[in-house]
Amino acid sequence: MSYTILSGGVGGAKLVSGFGALINSAEVRVIANTADDFMHLGLNISPDIDTLMYTLAGIANPQTGWGIVDETFSCMSALDELDGAIWFRLGDKDLATHLQRTTMLQKGSSLSDVTAALCSALEVQIPIIPMTNDLVATRVHTDDGVLDFQDYFVRRQAQPVVKRLVYAGSDTAAIAPTARDALLRDSLKAIVITPSNPYLSIDPILSIAGIGEALRESKVPVIAVSPIVGGRALKGPTAKIMNELGLESSALAIAKHYHGTIDGLVIDTTDSALQGSIEALGIKVYVSNTVMTDLISKKDLAAAITDFAASFEPNA
Repeated sequence: MSYTILSGGVGGAKLVSGFGALINSAEVRVIANTADDFMHLGLNISPDIDTLMYTLAGIANPQTGWGIVDETFSCMSALDELDGAIWFRLGDKDLATHLQRTTMLQKGSSLSDVTAALCSALEVQIPIIPMTNDLVATRVHTDDGVLDFQDYFVRRQAQPVVKRLVYAGSDTAAIAPTARDALLRDSLKAIVITPSNPYLSIDPILSIAGIGEALRESKVPVIAVSPIVGGRALKGPTAKIMNELGLESSALAIAKHYHGTIDGLVIDTTDSALQGSIEALGIKVYVSNTVMTDLISKKDLAAAITDFAASFEPNA
C-alpha cells in the first residue's frame, strides 16, 4: 500500500522522513509546495523542495531544519563586502543546488525533471514532486502593503499583519503530470496532509486545478495532521496568521479550514477535548502525539497515520 503526501518545508519534511523510516520509500510520493519559489541573485530557488530534499538526503541542518549541515557562507561574506543583497542567506553548498537548478531550467528542463535529477544526485529515495511546473507565487497582503512571500517571511520575519493571501498564477497553472499520477495510483492507501502551514504551504498546493478536486473526490481517505498543538504552532507563523485573519488558533479551526477536503484529522493528545467538536463536522479524529522531536517520534506519527487510514471503510 502506498501513500501520497502534501508537504511544505520543515514540519512536512519531518513527517515525510518518518514515513521513509516506516515503510518502503518506493511506496511514498511527496507533492511539494512551490509557491515559495522565487528568483534571487539571478538563481531559481525552491525553498520547500530543498528542505525536503536535504532532509531526506540526511544532510539538513538539524538546528534549523533547513539548509545544509556544516554549511559555510564565504560567498555571502564576499557579497556583503560588495554591498550585495544578503538578507536571504545562501550557504556555499546550497548555492550549488541553485546554480544547477537554474542551469537546467534555462536549458529547458521542467522543474519536475530538475527536482528528480537533484534528488537522484543526492540519493534521495522518496520522489519529491513539484505541485506544478508553472510559476505560482504567494502574495501576502499586509498592513505594509502587498509583499512577495520571501520578503514577508524572511526579510521582514513574518512581522507584518496578514490581511489576505493570494496565490498568483494558480488559476492558470497546470498540475505536474507526476503529481497527478501520485494522486491516482491504484495502490494508494491514503493521501496525507502534513502539519505544514495551511495558508502558506498547503493551500497553494490545493489551489492548483486538479489537486483539490482529486482530494475531494478521492476513493481513499484524506488525512491531515493539525499543525496547532494546545493553541500554538510549534514552528512558524501559523497561529499568528490565524489570529490576524480573525480565526481561533486551534485544532478545531484547522478542521474547519480543511472541511470538505479531508476525511480525518490527527490531533495531539493535548487537544483531545476537541475530538467531539471536530467529529461533529463529519471528520474522523485520531488522537496521538504529534510533536516530532526525533526519528522515533516521526516514525511513530507516521505509524499512527497508517493505523488511522486502515480504520476507514473503502469507498466504492
